[in-house]
Amino acid sequence: MANRVELIFDFVSPNAYLVWWPLREIIKRTGAELDVIPVFLGGMHKLTGNAPPMIRDADVKGKVEYSMLEMRRFIEKHQLSKYKLHPQFPFNSITLQRMLLAADQDGRGVQFVEALLPAIWEDGIDINDPGELGAAVGNAGFDAADLFKRSQTDEIKQGLVANTDQAVERGAFGIPTMYVGSHGAAPDTFEMFFGKERLGQIEELLAAG
Repeated sequence: MANRVELIFDFVSPNAYLVWWPLREIIKRTGAELDVIPVFLGGMHKLTGNAPPMIRDADVKGKVEYSMLEMRRFIEKHQLSKYKLHPQFPFNSITLQRMLLAADQDGRGVQFVEALLPAIWEDGIDINDPGELGAAVGNAGFDAADLFKRSQTDEIKQGLVANTDQAVERGAFGIPTMYVGSHGAAPDTFEMFFGKERLGQIEELLAAG
């Protein structure tokens, strides 16, 4: 019975923002569970030989332009008009990801993502300004100082590395990657879906149970 979605996640990906809101709606409609798995996308790219599309496809005539067209269509379809490309993109997300992992250890990973995505991809907060980032985290109801302190520990640092390694071992190479399966089942029984265009397939699988 498919009732759980595991989302491989890094704040640095615009697609992480774009897929989040329609995926959350699918979760609500189907009654499924959502688990966020923090990874470091830069590390994932290094391990897999992948690269951001604008770099990977830069020499393919028309491909980047078409990708932007599809993005605009997705934004319009799902009414994501508040989305803005972050002024520091591509920013270094390593600290954010470590803080997310710390929040996830407290059972609040989904809440952390839900709160920080708008601050980053709608309001464009300065990722490199500890005060501005801390204020956004604090305004979301989290102890920013505690999460930052924990993000600097070996446990969290190595935990993020392990998450990234394990995601690649499962077949993930980019974001958004989603795994759909049954609560409590072995990871290798989950089906992998890559790309926000696969949301319809994911909903069909969850609805079928």
